[in-house]
Amino acid sequence: MENEKLEMMRHSTSHLMAAAILKLFPDTKFAIGPAIDDGFYYDFEFSKSLVEEDLKKIEKEMIEIKNKKHAISGKQISFEEARKLFKNQPYKLELMDGLEKDGEKNVSIYELGDFVDLCKGSHLDNTEKIGAFKLMSIAGAYWRGDEKNKMLTRVYGTVFPTKEELHNYLQLLEEAKKRDHRKLGKELDLFHIDDQVGLGLPLWHPKGAMLWRVIEDFWYKEHLKNGYELVRTPHIGNRRLWETSGHWGFYNSSMYPPMEVGQSLEERQEGKKVEVSEEYLLKPMNCPFHVQIYKNGIRSYRELPLRWAECGTVYRFEKKGELSGLTRVRGFTQDDAHIVCTKEQVETELEKVVDFILFIYKSFGFDIDSVKVYLSVRDPEIKKYAGDDEGWALTESVLEKVAKKKGLSYEKDIGGAVFYGPKLDFKIKDALGREWQCSTLQFDFNLPERFDMTFVNSKGEDERPYMLHRALFGSFERFIGLLIEHYAGAFPFWLAPVQVKVLPVSDRFIDYAKEVEMELRKLEMRTELDDSAESLGKKIRNAEISKVPYMIVIGEKEVAEKNITVRSKADGDLGQMKVKDFIEKIK
Repeated sequence: MENEKLEMMRHSTSHLMAAAILKLFPDTKFAIGPAIDDGFYYDFEFSKSLVEEDLKKIEKEMIEIKNKKHAISGKQISFEEARKLFKNQPYKLELMDGLEKDGEKNVSIYELGDFVDLCKGSHLDNTEKIGAFKLMSIAGAYWRGDEKNKMLTRVYGTVFPTKEELHNYLQLLEEAKKRDHRKLGKELDLFHIDDQVGLGLPLWHPKGAMLWRVIEDFWYKEHLKNGYELVRTPHIGNRRLWETSGHWGFYNSSMYPPMEVGQSLEERQEGKKVEVSEEYLLKPMNCPFHVQIYKNGIRSYRELPLRWAECGTVYRFEKKGELSGLTRVRGFTQDDAHIVCTKEQVETELEKVVDFILFIYKSFGFDIDSVKVYLSVRDPEIKKYAGDDEGWALTESVLEKVAKKKGLSYEKDIGGAVFYGPKLDFKIKDALGREWQCSTLQFDFNLPERFDMTFVNSKGEDERPYMLHRALFGSFERFIGLLIEHYAGAFPFWLAPVQVKVLPVSDRFIDYAKEVEMELRKLEMRTELDDSAESLGKKIRNAEISKVPYMIVIGEKEVAEKNITVRSKADGDLGQMKVKDFIEKIK
């Protein structure tokens, strides 16, 4: 109920903002202005460019209108009346054309003082009930999200019932800016995205690659413990593979066009004709390759379940404007696995995967009690799904049964299923309480059918297996982005790309500093030596900025006594000790 009230307040505030803009810029054309997860926005066509400084003027006007305690009321009018009312508003007229085409008989409008808008509602009944608000930013947005349409100006804002709640939210945003993985990725020298290489294709620097390696080593070790076997597959696949899997027809909006591999680049540049055409596509998923490994021989029920895992890089089409750091990229590595099993094994295998997912979250320092799960099922109104009704009903019901049995906090997401089956999507909260999409667990009855996958059952007959798709991190890129923001770049000791920094006070002590560095490296400690000409104070500051968990200072006393002085990022100066005592301490 509280969420509904907040959504109404956000929607009403978007109308309040539109009313203020109409007062200040009377010739403005209005598009749409919905409530969104953290506030609201409205799209406008201005006769002049709106700048950030204008937001203060608009806020001031909004306060004046709000304080007049205008009623906000809705009513139904005819299309004829509405077209007269909005005769100078082309976007409203276009929306009305769509409503009439859909068979609507009347038009719903809402009035707020002198401002009238085409709107279904719902709203608060008076402007005095609108809480504390702030306009946040300006962005560009194509009308109806179509690049072929006019670029409009989108004004974002947020609103909360009280000033205190708004203040807390704005503080949270400030903290989020400090933790932004794009900012920290640059400051900590982890990765960057290079225009010449290509947008959405991260380049991992040594420290970032080391962080990745630590995570991947943990992933491999835990998978082998949990009965998985490892496979590896190519980055491209023949067009026939994707036609058989259904991706060619059902997933084409997220795939890159085929490449012609029947000739070389040189031959193409010279304009030579292809003698034998071969079309290949960059893989958007690993699953069809795993299926082909399965089909390479006759399978027996005694082999099942088969659990095959791969950290495989995939490529998906993303529009340039939708790319964002590590969270929205064009090439990413899925921590993928496929489980092929019998009908009788499905529930047990699903439960094991749920347990594995929660174990992973706990291992990386997340609160598993705050995990939110979405049971993504198909939308019966949409036709872009493979398989029959019976198969969908079975797989959806089994996933829901497992979610209930494991005590997951879940809700249904109608239309969220992938084309080949329903799924459980897991969202976790970071240190700031923000939700991140991570793990996914998909129940597939379609690919086994499309690829004619079989196993010989205990009666000696061919039987169709089931296939589970699952990724625990979702993708390495997104998960690392999440970790950077969750820990604000100050990773726990086991994850830190550099665990110890050795800091000689001057060049006279470098030889002993190198001995200490090598001793720690032999013990598989990720160690760096700062042998720069900087002062000790500057070296310590640099190590702190780099968020290294431990610093070891080497000076005259340390060399004489064959000791080290240890400084912890978390606890400050820990004093002098032997290297072996330091190792024992951090274990």
